[in-house]
Amino acid sequence: MTEDKQIYLSAEMTSRLAAIDIGSNSVRLLVAEALRGGNYRILDEEREPTRLGRTASSTGQLDDDSMARTIAALRSFRQIAAGYQVTSLRTIATCAVREARNGPDFCRRVREEVGLEVEVITSEREARLAFSSVQHAFDLTGKNVIVADIGGGSTEVVFATGGLIEAIFSTPLGAVRLTEQLGIGETVQPELFQRLEEEVASCLKKRTSRPLFAPHFLVGSGGTFTTVAELMMAAKRESDLPVAGYSVSHAEVRHLLDQLRKLPLRARRAMPGMTPDRADIIIAGLTIIDALLKRFRVNTLLIHTRGVRDGLMREMIEEVLGASLTPVDHSAQREAAIERLASACSGELEHGRKVAALAGRIYEQLTEPFGMAPGDRELLECAARLQDVGYVINYDQHHKHSYHLIRNSRLPGVRPHDLELIANVARYHRGAHPKRKHESLTRLTPEDQVRVHRMAAILRLAGGLDRSRSQQVSDVLVHVKDDTVEMGVVSELEPQVDIWGAERRTDLFEKVFQSKVKVRWAQETDSPADATAIDPHAPKKPRGKPKKLRESGTHPDQG
Repeated sequence: MTEDKQIYLSAEMTSRLAAIDIGSNSVRLLVAEALRGGNYRILDEEREPTRLGRTASSTGQLDDDSMARTIAALRSFRQIAAGYQVTSLRTIATCAVREARNGPDFCRRVREEVGLEVEVITSEREARLAFSSVQHAFDLTGKNVIVADIGGGSTEVVFATGGLIEAIFSTPLGAVRLTEQLGIGETVQPELFQRLEEEVASCLKKRTSRPLFAPHFLVGSGGTFTTVAELMMAAKRESDLPVAGYSVSHAEVRHLLDQLRKLPLRARRAMPGMTPDRADIIIAGLTIIDALLKRFRVNTLLIHTRGVRDGLMREMIEEVLGASLTPVDHSAQREAAIERLASACSGELEHGRKVAALAGRIYEQLTEPFGMAPGDRELLECAARLQDVGYVINYDQHHKHSYHLIRNSRLPGVRPHDLELIANVARYHRGAHPKRKHESLTRLTPEDQVRVHRMAAILRLAGGLDRSRSQQVSDVLVHVKDDTVEMGVVSELEPQVDIWGAERRTDLFEKVFQSKVKVRWAQETDSPADATAIDPHAPKKPRGKPKKLRESGTHPDQG
C-alpha cells in the first residue's frame, strides 16, 4: 500500500460499527465503516426472516420456534461483526419484543446465550430513527412530507415540513400482524379483503390526524415498500433503475393490490420482483400503503431502501465522532440552531429577538419578588425566539404547531426535558391558557407546570410590547408593590400600539402572579437599566434611580 493511500485511509476512516434491528418479520445486520463528516461505507448487510412477531398479536407472546430462529440469527450476526473487528455493536428491538409479555425473557436469553444487550425502543424513537434516515437520503428543504415506516407489527407515521418533525403517530398496523389476525392464507376472498381494508382504514382514522399542510409526497420505508418498487420495476422492465428514490403513483399501488389479491399464494411467490418470504404478507402490506395514500391524500410515493437501522448507524457515528472531537461550544451551536429554525419557519427574527429581550428583562426583575428560578430566563428567551415557528404550517393554530416543531427539534446542549419546557412555553404565547387536560402539560410534573405558567404569562406580555412589530420599545422597568405590578415601557416615542397590545395580554399574568398589572410609558431618559440587557452590543449606561413613570395617553382602541 502506498504512503499516500495510507494517509488517505487514516484521514477518512475512524471506526467499524455494526447495527442490528430485531423486527417482527426479520432481523437485519448492517456493518459499516464510519467516515469523517458523518457518512459511512457499507461493509456487509445480512437479513434473516425469522417472523418473531407471528404469534405476538394473537397470544401476546413470542413463540419458541421464532425465538430460537432469531437467537440463531443473532449469534451468526455477532460472529460476522466480530470478523470485521467492529469497535461498537448495538442491537435494538421494535414492536414484537416491545409488546410481547415474554419480551423481557427473550432479551435475557439473548444476553445469556449470545452476549448481546438488546435495547427495546419505543414507537416514537423508532419513528425518529426512520425519519433521520430519510433526511439523509432526500432533500426535504421546503417540502411538506409524510414518512411511513411499515414493519411486521406496526406502522409509524411522521409529518414533517422543511425537514422538521411536526407530528408522530404509531399504529398497530403491521404486515405480519394483520396477516395473522385476519387469517390471510393461500387465497384472499373478497369478503376477507373488504374486512382487511375496513380494519386498516378504521385504525388510521382513530390513530392519526390529517395534516394541515398539503403533502408533496409520501416516503415509504421498510421491506413492503421496496418489494412494491421491485414488483413495479419488473412489470415495467425497468430493472436498470435504482430502487432507492423510485416513484410510484397511488393509482399504480391500487392496480398492483387489485392484481395480487386475486392470485393464490403460489402465483404471488412466483411473480418477478417478489421476495419469496414476503409473498404471504404482501397483501396486508399493500393495503396499508393504499390506505395511507388515501388517508393523507397523497398521490406520489417515493421508496426509501434504508430505515431504522440506517438511522441507528448514523446515531452511532455521531457518538463516535463526538467522542473523538475537541469539546465544542454548545452555546454558539445552540444560538446558530435557534437562528436557523426561526429563520426557516417564521420570518419573524427581529420580532422574536425583541420579545426575547423584553421577556428576559421582565423575568429578571420579577425573580426576587416572586421567587423565580434564575435559570429559567434562558428557557423563556429561547421560547420567545421560537414562538412563531408554527407559521410554516398554519397561521391560525401556529402556537400549537410551534410546540410540536420545537419539541421535535434538536438544539445543541439543550436537554430533552428543557426542550419540552421551551416547547410548552411557546405553545402558550397566545390562545387558550394552559389547562391540565392539555396533553402537552400532562407530560410535566406539577412543579414544571407552574414554571410553564409563569414563563408563558411573561411571554404573552412581552409579545404584546412589540405588537407593532417596530421594535421601538427599548426596555421595561418593573416595580412590584403589594398586589400590583407596574411596568414602565421605555421608548423614545409613545408606543401606544405596544402598550395596548400588552394590556390585552395581562389576564394570564394577573391570574398566575395574583397581581394587577399596570402598563405605562416611560421615556428612554427614564431608564436606569443597563442597555446591554436589551442589546448586548450597546454601550453601558450608569445605573441610577428611575424617575417617576409618565402615564401614557389612552389608545383609541382601548376599552
